[in-house]
Amino acid sequence: MDKKTNLRSKKIAQIRGWIQAAATLLTNIHIPNVFKGQIYQGKAKTVCVPGLNCYSCPAATGACPIGAFQAVVGSSKFKFSYYITGFFILLGVLLGRFICGFLCPFGWFQDLLHKIPGKKLSTARLKPLRYLKYIILIVFVILLPMLVTNSIGMGDPFFCKYICPQGVLEGAIPLSFGNAAIRSALGNLFTFKCLILITVVILSILFYRPFCKWICPLGAVYSLFNKVSLLGIQVESSKCVGCNKCAKACKMDVDVRKTPNHMECIRCGACIKACPTDAIHYQFMGKTCTKKDNCNSQQ
Repeated sequence: MDKKTNLRSKKIAQIRGWIQAAATLLTNIHIPNVFKGQIYQGKAKTVCVPGLNCYSCPAATGACPIGAFQAVVGSSKFKFSYYITGFFILLGVLLGRFICGFLCPFGWFQDLLHKIPGKKLSTARLKPLRYLKYIILIVFVILLPMLVTNSIGMGDPFFCKYICPQGVLEGAIPLSFGNAAIRSALGNLFTFKCLILITVVILSILFYRPFCKWICPLGAVYSLFNKVSLLGIQVESSKCVGCNKCAKACKMDVDVRKTPNHMECIRCGACIKACPTDAIHYQFMGKTCTKKDNCNSQQ
């Protein structure tokens, strides 16, 4: 690996916060709608955005992939969601959970909350909870909308309606401020979802990204592609000195030396910044540099 490759990897990791901010802005570019209490409903709204971002947010540019998937699954004419499934496969194969680390607005929200000064707790002993998000994906995103339907065969978007805190944060709260009719219609479900949001906020201050680790079905989908995604992380064993600084720096509880493309890795680059010997770097399509005679294959 050449020095330019490592410098690029470290630079990407160092400016991650700015990339997250830009991704959040682009995902919610219709900011004037927040003050109007109206949802943007242009043609772009039919296109999914990469991260978890509520369709009901007044500023939302596109549709949330989880919400869109549930809308299709819960439809009375449901056969198979080719578009959404293809969207998941395309982004999963290209980037994997890099989307969680760099392009998801709710992931950035949790990162900001965790920066609030105070006692921080480790999730290392809570690793079994990471499997909960796969159960939520199967039960609340797929099975319940498909099987629990009304008289005309329509299913509710169970995850969006009963679990997702992003819907309250980006949708219900800003809409209720700008729209008196919506404000007067808020009831017990809104209160319940607010309690979920408050719980996630508190947990995010104490723990690093609890929603991403334990609950998010979108993260569960992208994690399935982490080991095969074209963008990944490579560790050069010849340069590694076994200092374990990378594993200590990882807030997703991954030992990058053993499993550089673990399903829980969000490609945040903390391990890259922590490595004292520049043994860790990003790679795309198995290539680590631009010079053909100097590139290493994915290991």
